[in-house]
Amino acid sequence: MIRIATAECFTHGKIAREIHAFSQGYPLSYKWNINPKIYRLSLVAGVFIPTIFGIKKILGFEPLPPTDLVDDIKVYDEAADKKMAKKMAEAIKEITSADIGIGTTAGIGRGGIAVISDKREILSSSDVYADLRSSPASEIIKRQESGIKKTLKFLEDILTNMI
Repeated sequence: MIRIATAECFTHGKIAREIHAFSQGYPLSYKWNINPKIYRLSLVAGVFIPTIFGIKKILGFEPLPPTDLVDDIKVYDEAADKKMAKKMAEAIKEITSADIGIGTTAGIGRGGIAVISDKREILSSSDVYADLRSSPASEIIKRQESGIKKTLKFLEDILTNMI
């Protein structure tokens, strides 16, 4: 059994939902390329943490200073999003003793995605630029969808190298 935990912001917990659904035999919208009988997954935690307060209290670390705040929601540029996604993935992995930690966050730019195991880490971004403060909802949703798809692809890449 491979234990996975997520700390998500711009992906709104949808990565955790998809992993859990796959592990139970009813994938939602992602077209998985791995066999659930070989890759037995267990979602041990899936948290949606968009705020500075949540980072401090739930993940237990001092976040990077944000570029901007919108009602305590952290807004970073793309470079800082990648750093924060990594810190979020590391923290949730450690807190839950998971085999794989996933972190996502996006403010200004394409966002940050981190998928981390003991042997490998993948840091990246979605394929869609948006600004949480000013982009239309349609662009923010496109960024989210891209981020979910890329994160799950990265998860599959890490999983295929674990077994």
